[in-house]
Amino acid sequence: MKKTIFLLAFALLSLHLNAQSYDADKIKPKALARYENAIQLLKDGLTREAVPVLLECINIDSNFLDAYLSLAGAFGELKQYQRSVNLYEKVQAKDAEYFKIYTLPYSINLAGLGRFEEALKAVNTFLSIPNISERGQKSAAYRKQSYQFAIEYAAKHPVTDYQFAPINLGDSVNGPRSEYYPSVTVTDSLLVFTRRTGDQREDFMQSTITNKKFGKAQLIDGDINLEPRKGAITVSQDGEWLLFAGDFSGQGLGWYDIYLSQYTPQGWSEPENLGPAINTEFWESSPSISPDKRVLYFSSNRPGGYGGRDLYMSFRQPNGKWGKAINMGPMINSAGDEFSPFIHADNQTLFYTSDGLPGYGNSDLFVLRKNEKGEWGKPENLGYPINTIENEGSLAVSADGLTAYYASDRSDSRGNLDLYSFQLRPNIRPNRTLYVKGKVTDAITQKGVPATVELTDNNNDLVLMRVQTDELGEYFITLPTGKDYTFTVNRKGYLFYSELYALSKKEADSVYKKDITLKPVKLNESFVFNNILFESNSYALPENGLAELSQLIQVLNDNPTLKVEISGHTDNIGNAKDNLTLSTNRAKSIVDYLISKGIHTERLSYKGYGDTKPVADNNTETGRAKNRRTSFTITGL
Repeated sequence: MKKTIFLLAFALLSLHLNAQSYDADKIKPKALARYENAIQLLKDGLTREAVPVLLECINIDSNFLDAYLSLAGAFGELKQYQRSVNLYEKVQAKDAEYFKIYTLPYSINLAGLGRFEEALKAVNTFLSIPNISERGQKSAAYRKQSYQFAIEYAAKHPVTDYQFAPINLGDSVNGPRSEYYPSVTVTDSLLVFTRRTGDQREDFMQSTITNKKFGKAQLIDGDINLEPRKGAITVSQDGEWLLFAGDFSGQGLGWYDIYLSQYTPQGWSEPENLGPAINTEFWESSPSISPDKRVLYFSSNRPGGYGGRDLYMSFRQPNGKWGKAINMGPMINSAGDEFSPFIHADNQTLFYTSDGLPGYGNSDLFVLRKNEKGEWGKPENLGYPINTIENEGSLAVSADGLTAYYASDRSDSRGNLDLYSFQLRPNIRPNRTLYVKGKVTDAITQKGVPATVELTDNNNDLVLMRVQTDELGEYFITLPTGKDYTFTVNRKGYLFYSELYALSKKEADSVYKKDITLKPVKLNESFVFNNILFESNSYALPENGLAELSQLIQVLNDNPTLKVEISGHTDNIGNAKDNLTLSTNRAKSIVDYLISKGIHTERLSYKGYGDTKPVADNNTETGRAKNRRTSFTITGL
């Protein structure tokens, strides 16, 4: 951890230059006596208490430059950067030579105000002083590097019409102790966070959000708060899971482990240790769960990483168990500490904290984005003034991508760390999202059935979300706006469901309903492919239909005795004989693809029907489009 501004300034007291006009021996004795009291308070960490004593020293003797300098250091420690800068500049005006050694802490306070060009000039002045201690040189070099980063970042990312104005969440959420690790549900209806309630105790709290107003924070119900030693907490986007770090006596695999509690009609369940795939004998904390609850992100200091604490990820397997944790790699992790990941509701944007990547000093907030191939790109610093010369902690972002929540000890804090909200700059916002909810039912009984709902981005055929419905077949999914998707639903014993769902022009932050009916696997049951749309007069298999064929392959693998006929159909435009040939070739191209993927030939047949089996009126374009189709029919069980 870097030294604080005051302690750095205090350490420089012994480094005064010889050539000076200021004479400490001429200071009034009463001021010196009070100054000794102030220094003891500063050494004891009682910075606020030292401030009035130092002000008294200056009132007694206005030439007491050491009192000015100590007071400047104290204000810097309290993040009152402007008052600190004013005092340093007052000393500089009184005795520029005596002040010169303090250009390093002066530069830090300038940077605290975002005046990085001036800070760089000041630190260069400090580095020009002969015979600086090795410690002073290292500290100055570190600060110089961070100022240069800030200047270069501002040049590359000019900001206009943006006001950083964090809003304290108020007395309903914040109290006299520290609040941190905020997390919100996708509907922005529930805020959960951690509150320190004692020297060795942290409690998990919740606040209900109604019309953007926060209700009185209360302890989260259930067994989750029984143990005192807890830490980071996160709520799943659907509000059904709480994941958190805890050091539970006799229950963990190591120091801090990650636990899961699920919401039930009786309240939150007893915490469950996520087991050895996630937890080790070392420290695991700051979990974040993807909106489809398939991927867990967290931080750990286990051996084999790239620094102290690294980010890891684990995939939930089809049986519900977690796969072995995977390090997220050297582009994301550094030689320092990475922690507090937060995956946004778009499932494409990850925020996290690092003190090892280039930044403004101490720990900064960064954002990662997935590319078109679904791979994580390079981390991007969120920039000043979100990042400062101080330590930045965890960040959570609402589903609309506009509002961020974080912990800070700003001047209007109720005590230590408080929770704040602020508006994100447009260039660092995640994708805006919309919500799709519905129910999966049995076509015959009309009863809800548990199933897997998969959504594929039609632009690149990447699966963006894969969620499991509840026992009643109900599901709730968040999706990035501006895209069209294919909905695919699977359950063993049923034919899969697949349909194009055009959402690219739908409004953000809206809720759309999509109920889905599954047909049980039975003889002569048919299914029409919705996304296998051949080009005119072509039987080349279209790329955007492969996702549906993968689902058919899954059905065939799940039911190894099943036989199907692939059928091709056309509208009535053109020559009937040509249409018959075209439909036959289209059906055959699908069979050839299935065979290439390992399905035995004897289980497959194909037939073209041309325009002989219309399902809609061929006198309209809409009807003809429905007639130009391919399908499969179960011919054997």
